[in-house]
Amino acid sequence: MDTRPAEDSPARESGSSDFIRSIIDSDNQNGTYQGRVHTRFPPEPNGYLHIGHAKSIVLNFGIAEEYGGKCNLRFDDTNPEKEELEYIESIQQDVRWLGFDWEDRLYYASDYFEQLYQFAERLTAKGLAYVDELSADQIRETRGTPTQAGTDSPYRERPIAENLDLLRRMRDGEFADGSRVLRARIDMAAANINLRDPIMYRIRRVHHPNTGDSWCIYPTYDWAHGQSDWIEGITHSICTLEFENHRPLYDWFLDALEATPPKRPRQIEFARLNLGYTVMSKRRLLELVREGRVSGWDDPRMPTICGMRRRGYTPEAIRSFCRAVGVSKTNSQIDLAMLEFHLREDLNKRAPRVMAVLDPLKVVIENYPEAQVEQIEAQNNPEDPAAGNRTLPFSREIYIEREDFREDPPKKFFRLAPGREVRLKHSYYITCNEVIKDPSSGEVIELRCSYDPQSRGGSTPDGRKVKGTLHWVSAPHAVEAEVRLYDRLFSVANPSDDAQREGVDYRTYLNPESLRIMQSCKVEPSLREATVGTTFQFLRHGYFCVDLQDGSAANLVFNRAVSLRDSWAKIERAEGGQR
Repeated sequence: MDTRPAEDSPARESGSSDFIRSIIDSDNQNGTYQGRVHTRFPPEPNGYLHIGHAKSIVLNFGIAEEYGGKCNLRFDDTNPEKEELEYIESIQQDVRWLGFDWEDRLYYASDYFEQLYQFAERLTAKGLAYVDELSADQIRETRGTPTQAGTDSPYRERPIAENLDLLRRMRDGEFADGSRVLRARIDMAAANINLRDPIMYRIRRVHHPNTGDSWCIYPTYDWAHGQSDWIEGITHSICTLEFENHRPLYDWFLDALEATPPKRPRQIEFARLNLGYTVMSKRRLLELVREGRVSGWDDPRMPTICGMRRRGYTPEAIRSFCRAVGVSKTNSQIDLAMLEFHLREDLNKRAPRVMAVLDPLKVVIENYPEAQVEQIEAQNNPEDPAAGNRTLPFSREIYIEREDFREDPPKKFFRLAPGREVRLKHSYYITCNEVIKDPSSGEVIELRCSYDPQSRGGSTPDGRKVKGTLHWVSAPHAVEAEVRLYDRLFSVANPSDDAQREGVDYRTYLNPESLRIMQSCKVEPSLREATVGTTFQFLRHGYFCVDLQDGSAANLVFNRAVSLRDSWAKIERAEGGQR
């Protein structure tokens, strides 16, 4: 079998590698798995996937692709109290959207419930497992501490026959929920707390999304995980660092079962992804959803894959980011600006340029013919010549951004002001001659300007230049839209750590300015045909996506995916902060 990486593998194009791939290379050279590379992505279906899971997806499926191997999608559905079909369906959608295919290898830990139970009986018959009647609190109290040994349960020395009988009666539903558990009989004085007689089964009368009501006892994750990998023939079980101390337990189980070929998986741990200005705990993300602090799992401020998709992120940008982050053995926090950089890099190549005025101010060009409408050609994307051109209507009345005009301009303000000439993108030079204000409020409501008919295209016969170029939209042809400007979900880079250090709730740091909704924005008429999910670059504003939930051709709603520049980092530097 040829185990060389595929030639088009992104991770190997530049000759890059990492410690995980080095281990796989060594295994292949030594024939450890006869040249096989078989990974898996094993989410628990108790919430929606987030950007941290995307890193694991890209890693596991990517390694399988590079080595000509396979990657399974397996739901570790051992805790039905928190698991739902909604989460199972969303996880499959997210993996596919990211560009990966598990082919016919969709599995569930619950597929192996009968086999796992038989394994449990085998360990019980060998005296390596026992039924305990201590309560959950009592088990916790007798487990000890990292520096103090645990205490044996009074039920630890039950006869094997009695343990087998009790285990079978547990399965048959004779006992109340929580009244008994099956524990591995290992060592209550072990230095590794995970080896202090861990729980293997507990009684829970809960409907399971895959097995229904056929079971009333459920295996723990620690009992099911390693055996599921072994059953599936996984070669490299890639986990995050929090499972490093669990590896001796998984090995103990396989040793106790006298696991024979296929050869047991090699577990490799790597640092999980921690991203700034958000939280990566599914429990905390669920709290934000249930408390209404966000609109749902797919709120564009959330770090969930569905939220990022709704905001306008592309699978290509996320894959590029995950590969650039790489894998290591050291936990660290990644600056959100790095993720945004990869999104800009991708959207810059693919997003059509359009003009949108978010805070419109009307301009009347008094010397332009009232009934005239010109069609002005504009390039769709200078980074993509194949994208072609479009035409924009230009008329006597247009909208510009309110912030592009100052009645009393500060120094180095090069946009429109009384008596000043600027260029309109793709069209003419205009000069502001008169300012119309609301008599009651004094607010500027209209500008009266004149244009130079010989300046179309940005040049004039006398060769004069202007410093300011404004985007605009023809007023009679403008399409109204709602625009949602998203910012960081939290106001600090490390909300969980800061909350713990300061002794406050992490929600204290939720950013009150994380969403700003702008109504009655004016966009160019080509966007009348925009379809949901399509992303555009609004000139000078950033990249905007037609909202997947609320947007339609009849009701244009745009979400800002990312600004054109890393303005947040500029603010931090100006304030003396560090990125």
